[in-house]
Amino acid sequence: MYQKYEMDLAGRKLVVDVNRVGKQANGCAFMHYGDTTVLCTATASEKPREGIDFFPLSVEYEEKMYAAVKIPGGFNKREGKASENAILTSRVIDRPMRPLFPKDYRNDVTLNNMVMSVDPECRPELVAMIGAAIATCISDIPFDGPCAMTQMGLIDGELIVNPSQKQWKEGDLNLTVASTREKVIMIEAGANEVPEAKMIEAIYKAHEINQTIIAFIDKIVSEVGKKKHEYTSCAIPAEMFEEMKKIVTPEQMEEAVFTDEKQVREENIRQITEKLEEAFAENEEWLAILGEAVYQYEKKTVRKMILKDHKRPDGREITQIRPLAAEVDIIPRVHGSAMFTRGQTQICNVCTLAPLSEAQRIDGLDENEVTKRYMHHYNFPSYSVGETKPSRGPGRREIGHGALAERALIPVLPSEDEFPYAIRTVSETFESNGSTSMASTCASCMSLMAAGVPIKKMVAGISCGLVTGDTDEDFVLLTDIQGLEDFFGDMDFKVTGTTEGITAIQMDIKIHGLTRPIVEGAIARCREARLFIMDNCMKPAIAAPRPEVGKYAPKIISLQIDPERIGDVVGQRGKTINEIIARTGVKIDITDDGMVSICGTDKEMMEKAQDMVKIIVTDFEEGQIFKGKVVSIKEFGAFIEFAPGKEGMVHISKIAKERINRVEDVLTLGDNVTVVCLGKDKMGRISFSMKDVAQQ
Repeated sequence: MYQKYEMDLAGRKLVVDVNRVGKQANGCAFMHYGDTTVLCTATASEKPREGIDFFPLSVEYEEKMYAAVKIPGGFNKREGKASENAILTSRVIDRPMRPLFPKDYRNDVTLNNMVMSVDPECRPELVAMIGAAIATCISDIPFDGPCAMTQMGLIDGELIVNPSQKQWKEGDLNLTVASTREKVIMIEAGANEVPEAKMIEAIYKAHEINQTIIAFIDKIVSEVGKKKHEYTSCAIPAEMFEEMKKIVTPEQMEEAVFTDEKQVREENIRQITEKLEEAFAENEEWLAILGEAVYQYEKKTVRKMILKDHKRPDGREITQIRPLAAEVDIIPRVHGSAMFTRGQTQICNVCTLAPLSEAQRIDGLDENEVTKRYMHHYNFPSYSVGETKPSRGPGRREIGHGALAERALIPVLPSEDEFPYAIRTVSETFESNGSTSMASTCASCMSLMAAGVPIKKMVAGISCGLVTGDTDEDFVLLTDIQGLEDFFGDMDFKVTGTTEGITAIQMDIKIHGLTRPIVEGAIARCREARLFIMDNCMKPAIAAPRPEVGKYAPKIISLQIDPERIGDVVGQRGKTINEIIARTGVKIDITDDGMVSICGTDKEMMEKAQDMVKIIVTDFEEGQIFKGKVVSIKEFGAFIEFAPGKEGMVHISKIAKERINRVEDVLTLGDNVTVVCLGKDKMGRISFSMKDVAQQ
């Protein structure tokens, strides 16, 4: 039976329709927030997927272009693969919800969120996040919810709950916080150097709002929620662990995993696995799950040693950062390059500069066409972790890591007026053993400075890990986690920023939430570590942006013209601007407000193009000197082209000081001449003189 639920959320009405549509899904919530409408469904397979050792959860966020009353661009005219925004939104929904499903659950689960209408005052991403939680909570799929999400903005120092699209873009903070009843379970943020104290205030204001949403979800579940279905547990049998400990003692496992060389550790585990395979050769059931069992044994060993003895696998102190190294200009001829190394994590970043016309155009649900002037792309080849597999292009992880590093640098980039370039940085992962996204942030910052991009401040990033015990007070924070501590730990808390404040946060956890002391401790630990990285690694390599772009980078001259004269520069069907480009070899971009950017590598040709534009947009006055070319000869004089599409006439009497009988006696077609403007003749043509030039 169709039921409708409403609540007031940040001054707007949130409406949830249950049993109105999507009745064959395990759970369905038809969400309305203002005029934003999102259909959220949760479905699960009846049986577990065989032969896997992970929970097969898929989260989809579908952007239907009709939601923004648009027809998709391109030839196909239908939605294609997911946009980067859709992928990033899917990841933000996935990260807080995944830990709340049972750890031994292996049934396929899909959370689908389809955006059907967009109200600029109500961001569809937020509606999808809440809707996915509601659809799962009211379904029969096992889920330890509810959870809720709130977004926070910051404008003129004031925190805004669930900001509009405009406020989200223009404010100093883009913060998304997910919570359970007691704890924060996910944080995602982009910020304009927001101080740590202000960030914590915003996080816990969002946490308070989440409690009102959770109460709302509880009411819905109490009335229409389905009983959770039974499922086949894929947990490792306790008796198997006991037998394993007899063959490989905890002391032997500890010796195998506690080394700072990833390859050595992997070889040790391989040998242990072979030993256990021989021991369990007659037990096919145990052999089938041996890989997962060894992983769990290794995990318990690492967690125990960190939590009880504060002993890390590579022997570092709890707050110690791995060995650091940085250098710039390692790739010749590119506009900027840098390499950042932290332990066995190594990133090479390359910066490319181009005219603003090369900015990326995004066909999304925004009511206006959006462009990205700064693009950061991240690549993670298999060789970086010693594996072999074909490259299939960037996956969701690569897109997410690239977006995080991109978000980290945006607040310190110069404005388009200050630096009229489109900028692309690409992070190539040479080696990976933990927090490559944070290494990408450091490498990108140095690469930008090496390219001569006048960034306002240096940005660095670091990740903080966590191992928890049986109580909320029993935990250990780990600075600069390596891969093993990420896999076996409870948290990957990434923070980037300047000396003044935070520029980005991304928090992933595997447990049911974090207490406030953990959140505050992680943020403080990350600040201390990023300042250390700047002072002891990045600044010795390159302390400030270079004063100008490199010799291989395109140069740009900018000039402002009257917007009313743009048509004069462009000419009929682009004839004038194309002629300037053909003569000088430059690239010219003109914005609607009359900003002209001339891009090229030949300074002389760029200045020539600039002079042409200035001539075209200048009102002609008597006494101005021009250089031009003879393009036509008549009995009464010659026509001089002094700019593309601009001609004036020199009367035969104004060609030479002495009297001449024929124009051809002095001039021929193609001659380059210098003339002075005499104003306009009776026919409205520009009149020139050659003989009077010396008098000017």
